[in-house]
Amino acid sequence: MDNIQSKSRLFAIRIINCYKFLTEQKHEQVMSKQLLRCGTSIGANTRESKNAQSRMDFLSKLNIALKEADETEYWLDLLHETKYLDDKIYTSLQNDCGELIRILTAIIKKLKDKPQK
Repeated sequence: MDNIQSKSRLFAIRIINCYKFLTEQKHEQVMSKQLLRCGTSIGANTRESKNAQSRMDFLSKLNIALKEADETEYWLDLLHETKYLDDKIYTSLQNDCGELIRILTAIIKKLKDKPQK
């Protein structure tokens, strides 16, 4: 779990920096705010899962993080397709987001497949 928490925190920092770039240099306010909200929520939910009250609560937090990561991909795609993000920034963020999705999906699948005690 430390791996996903660390990666999602670093990703959140990159998203915050991307938000600053989009608002200050590109003067884009709407999509960048959505990206900031969902891109930082991934880490917040994985962090919150550390103190889950039950296995189901833990799984719920990770599922929320996965949904937020999927939404982050959506906003990254839109920002790229509308030319607010160049290919280099987009590809880098998209790769990191895809990695978070793969990790979260694997953790969730493993938890669902594992018999409860």
